[in-house]
Amino acid sequence: MNSTDFDDLEKHTPMMRQYLTMKAAHPDMLLFYRMGDFYELFYEDAKRASQMLGISLTARGKSGGDPIPMAGIPYHAVEGYLAKLVQIGQSVAICEQIGDPATSKGPVERKVVRVVTPGTLTDEALLQERQDNLLAAVYQGKVGFGYATLDVASGRFVVAELDSREALEAELQRTSPAELLYSEDFGELALINHFKGKRRRPEWEFDYDTCVKLLLEQFGTRDLRGFGITDARLSLQAAGCLMQYVRDTQRTALPHINSIVRFNQSDAIVLDAATRRNLELTQNLSGGRDSTLASVLDNTATAMGSRMLQRWIHQPLRNRKQIESRQGAVSELLDTQGFEALSHTLRNLGDIERILARLALRSARPRDFARLRDALGLLPELKQHLEASQSQHLQQLALLLGEFPAEQDLLERAIVDNPPMLIRDGGVIRPGYNAELDEWRGLSEGATDYLQQLEIREKERSGIATLKVGYNRVHGYYIEVSRAQSALVPLSYQRRQTLKNTERYITPELKEYEEKVLSSQGKALALEKQLWDELFDLVLPRLHDLQAFARAAAELDVLANFAERAETLGYQCPELSDRIGILIEAGRHPVVERVNQTPFIPNPVELSSERRMLVVTGPNMGGKSTYMRQVALITLMAHIGCFVPAQRAIIGPVDRIFTRIGASDDLASGRSTFMVEMTETANILHNASANSLVLMDEIGRGTSTYDGLSLAWAAAEYLAQRLGAMTLFATHYFELTQLPELIAGVHNVHLDAVEHDDTIAFMHAVQEGAASKSYGLQVAALAGVPSQVIALAKHKLHQLENRDHQVPTTGKQNLAQQSLALSLPAEPSAAETRLKQLKPDELTPRQALDLLYELKALVK
Repeated sequence: MNSTDFDDLEKHTPMMRQYLTMKAAHPDMLLFYRMGDFYELFYEDAKRASQMLGISLTARGKSGGDPIPMAGIPYHAVEGYLAKLVQIGQSVAICEQIGDPATSKGPVERKVVRVVTPGTLTDEALLQERQDNLLAAVYQGKVGFGYATLDVASGRFVVAELDSREALEAELQRTSPAELLYSEDFGELALINHFKGKRRRPEWEFDYDTCVKLLLEQFGTRDLRGFGITDARLSLQAAGCLMQYVRDTQRTALPHINSIVRFNQSDAIVLDAATRRNLELTQNLSGGRDSTLASVLDNTATAMGSRMLQRWIHQPLRNRKQIESRQGAVSELLDTQGFEALSHTLRNLGDIERILARLALRSARPRDFARLRDALGLLPELKQHLEASQSQHLQQLALLLGEFPAEQDLLERAIVDNPPMLIRDGGVIRPGYNAELDEWRGLSEGATDYLQQLEIREKERSGIATLKVGYNRVHGYYIEVSRAQSALVPLSYQRRQTLKNTERYITPELKEYEEKVLSSQGKALALEKQLWDELFDLVLPRLHDLQAFARAAAELDVLANFAERAETLGYQCPELSDRIGILIEAGRHPVVERVNQTPFIPNPVELSSERRMLVVTGPNMGGKSTYMRQVALITLMAHIGCFVPAQRAIIGPVDRIFTRIGASDDLASGRSTFMVEMTETANILHNASANSLVLMDEIGRGTSTYDGLSLAWAAAEYLAQRLGAMTLFATHYFELTQLPELIAGVHNVHLDAVEHDDTIAFMHAVQEGAASKSYGLQVAALAGVPSQVIALAKHKLHQLENRDHQVPTTGKQNLAQQSLALSLPAEPSAAETRLKQLKPDELTPRQALDLLYELKALVK
């Protein structure tokens, strides 16, 4: 399908003209066009859908002289297909029949009633239960960026002013939006190219005045001063574009989006994108959730609690008072064992946060109302768990849970215990809620008794013992008589249907009753739908308070979860200090200790004003990276209010956490491994402060030995002397172990290993002082490098270690010596290997004689 199809509509059939008109309004989306029991797709949409969904591609006659490619999906299975499409970043416009086929002249009137995009999902079947689903917008100014995110499924609206490309990259990594809107002139496309759901928007949608007006209309306020965002010009432009997009796609009021929050970097510990990746907070390096900090800490009772926990992990607080308030709540729940009963109650609460969003969008289903009713019924029990609380934090949350007796009573009276999935078939409103509905239902439900009585009367009147009275949806009510007895049928019977061995009839009386019953069923269903719509109007005035209830319940879930994790995993409450430094006694890596089969070796760390940098040496596989990461993770956990895996921890003020651990090519941006390493190093050296925790691992590996050593030395010296950052600096350049002799505040630590013959045992214990050697050849042997290569490496290592004592040579003699040096030393023979294994004192005379014969055979 091309643009000419839209320009010359007259050549098409009326139905295809209707389709093409709607498709022209949604050119970038798949259009699901409702026809009977199917959603159909035509032209290019059909071809794309066939490939993406694995459905058959067919053709539907001709229009304009050409065959029409077509593909279709059953309407009752649409949610499964939508889920597949949004996962790959595809948006869909849902076009429904809104006219009456019986009265329509030409094509039935249709309308796009819903637009499904990856970032605007609210349907339970399409959302990942324990993960936020964010729509984001970014706008680039002359200096800096405006960034806005909205979770349509909860109404959480956040904006941020970002001063650099690195800050934007960190926010994109933190929020991981499902859909991203950006302006036509956005200049940092390399940052967003990997997003599946990116959407290019016209520049005028970011117009400042228009955006502010949209936000004022949404919040119903005269200005934005109350939200503290009047000076956030760039982020207001991003937020306005985002708001317009949501209005266009949802096509309904959005009362649950009733506030906007500004995210200030000064309120949280700053984690750049590389740090979030390296620490594997909520996503591992392979893109999964296994072996992440979240996978260890998350034993929450509700999905909304799980999502809140992940937000906390990505946004560790700097405000000591807030952190200690959370700690006090966790301590009380742990000391009183109150977390067990609280979690048990919360487990039955359901995902109220997302239910309320569907309620606000009027897309809630009967079971959503039933879950909300049941959740409100649990409120007294929740409050009972908290009524004796001494923690001010828990007391505040108990107040935020609120009181909803009228709403609970309404839903108890209105909704049946186990409602059906959808309202369209009725059976949702409880008997006794509405007298008129009960009356219409009574007419319909009384049909069974009437038909039984009619059948008895007609049998007696006609003398036909096998006569039956029945009903089906297609032909309505009927009297069935076998063909053999059709001669006995009274003259008042009118034939309705002929089957193979039976005849079906109807009488004037039965016809009249049929019309009455079917009319009552239709009226009952229409009234039930009307009462259903009124339920939204009756509950929505308390929406804001209900949202506060959901947030408080989610936070209680996270705090109870922290208490459970502390008891189950042996975590201790960290102490927060105003003094610079980090003291951890017997610290453990929270993830590694859970996945390792062997007991984890705890280790200490001490950083202070007088001990700002630790140069960490030791063998590969000795645990340097694990040790460094555990310091960062313990520090982060302490700042979200969680207890930590350590015997004792005292954490001073921290403004940022940086990690420069591991590296890989960034081929999309044309950056080599070494370039990535240097870019991350540059970011740290530009932005770290005396309150920053910096983890630097193996700087300078990607270039020549002397270049790498020089860069590592200079970076370490700059961090220690110019910035004074709290730094763990892991290296294999043993020259750096001289730094403590030259710079105050620098100390050596190492991870121990024990060598036995040609093998090595990693002790994973941190000791003061520098390592004696790197054990690189032993680790290579453990990895399976051929023994011949290991032997050559040992030979070359010995030569390099002694080259300063050798007489220099030149010319051909030098080349000959180099060639000789690189020639492979002879491998030990099998007989020599066997002799090395021999323990003469343990041999009997007979064994010694047998061994002589064995050695002679080996020599041959």
